[in-house]
Amino acid sequence: MNAMGAAPFVADLVISGGTVVSGEASIAADVAIAGEHIVAVGRPEAMPPARERLEARGLLVLPGAIDVHVHFREPGYTHKEDWATGSAAAAMGGVTTVFEMPNTNPPTRSAAELAEKRALAAKSSVDFGLYGLLAEDNLDELEGLIAAGANAFKCFMGNTFGDLPAPSTGAMLEGFEIIARTGLRISLHAEEATIMARRQARLAAAGRNDPLDHLLARPAVVAVEAVGRAATLAEWTGARIHILHISSAAELRPLAEAKARGVDVTGETCPCYLLLSREDYGRLGPLIRVNPPVREAYDRDALWHALRSGVIDMIATDHAPHTPEEKARLPIWRADCGFPGVETQMPLMLTEVARGRLTIEQYVRLAAEAPAKAFGLWPTKGRIAPGAHADIAIVDPKRTETIRAADLHSRAKVTPFDGVTVTGVPVHTLVRGRLVQRDRRFVSDSSGWGRPVTEIQRMPTPVLRNADLAIDRLAPRLPLARSAA
Repeated sequence: MNAMGAAPFVADLVISGGTVVSGEASIAADVAIAGEHIVAVGRPEAMPPARERLEARGLLVLPGAIDVHVHFREPGYTHKEDWATGSAAAAMGGVTTVFEMPNTNPPTRSAAELAEKRALAAKSSVDFGLYGLLAEDNLDELEGLIAAGANAFKCFMGNTFGDLPAPSTGAMLEGFEIIARTGLRISLHAEEATIMARRQARLAAAGRNDPLDHLLARPAVVAVEAVGRAATLAEWTGARIHILHISSAAELRPLAEAKARGVDVTGETCPCYLLLSREDYGRLGPLIRVNPPVREAYDRDALWHALRSGVIDMIATDHAPHTPEEKARLPIWRADCGFPGVETQMPLMLTEVARGRLTIEQYVRLAAEAPAKAFGLWPTKGRIAPGAHADIAIVDPKRTETIRAADLHSRAKVTPFDGVTVTGVPVHTLVRGRLVQRDRRFVSDSSGWGRPVTEIQRMPTPVLRNADLAIDRLAPRLPLARSAA
């Protein structure tokens, strides 16, 4: 008891002796945690007494990564992944929050399907957001998805796994008009569908079936067109948009131009586009197939420059698990697209930090701060400061490991980085104050600890444009036509 008769405050955990990293600086500091939140950051003598101490001398204390682009495949494709295995992989990779995509089976196209997915996600070990689908035939479901707590929307402008048809530009405009009013961000698979369909059909008809032919079927112009079109619609409506998996130098121009015009647009790239190139197709074969494709060395170099300059805002993974058999199929058009990434992103990028391509502060901005701000989670997530969730990745910057596909916690034991030695790995991961990975071992009883981010998500008030011309303000929405069975 103190002089006033009250019991002294005791923290649950103090992380001691580490270097706390933000997007601006790295400082020697301890971190005190009580319940789910950080309560103090500072000198050791300023810390409250704690029930437990975690020694972090020689280690970096980072805000947990926020991956706004994962596919956990449940419901419908659980032989590839589910929420338990996908979130375990995230925990091992220092990722404390994920946003999961809607191209499951069934797709997340209605409030009922969103509720079904949220129930399945209850076994997640990390916190999560859920995307609703923006498609041609569910415009009448968007308001229900918004009311049910969708955290963002996904629009597939080009085909990818799940073969969801790309909506027309007219449907996209109507969807943007509706979603813009909420301030929620619309993430775009920005590839123009008809160019790709035509080129792939011509290549296949000519017997062009090798891995590099996938690259020929999806030239960078498909992204240039799609980014420009999406930015035009966002500029007209005031919708917030996010360009997914930026892969080419060419699409950086319409992205930068849209930002310069004041469009609220953010962009991401993924480790595969930063670390692989055309030269890797022969070595990796169909394993390298991903949408959009890995491109030329000059594209890779341009993406690094865009990361450092701020044209690209963040790093995500497009974690896209498939079985080894599904990845090995030939001809190339039969190989499933994508591969796991949520467990390997942080070690791969920390290796690039060790090589001097990024500073550790830049990495924190790209992996935690920028996604938290863009998707309405800041200041509760994405930073190490009093009042924030205790979402923390404690990293050993000198520890080396070799990535092995067989050791991945994803159900999909496949990666183009099999055999790569990394320098810098997360040795502990905390989600809202609870260790979900400790000493490079997944804490199995953390399953179910993850929570939806809906309660903390706060998007800034949107700045609407041309809202008086929105079609559903001018005329009542009519039932969508259904094709005859």
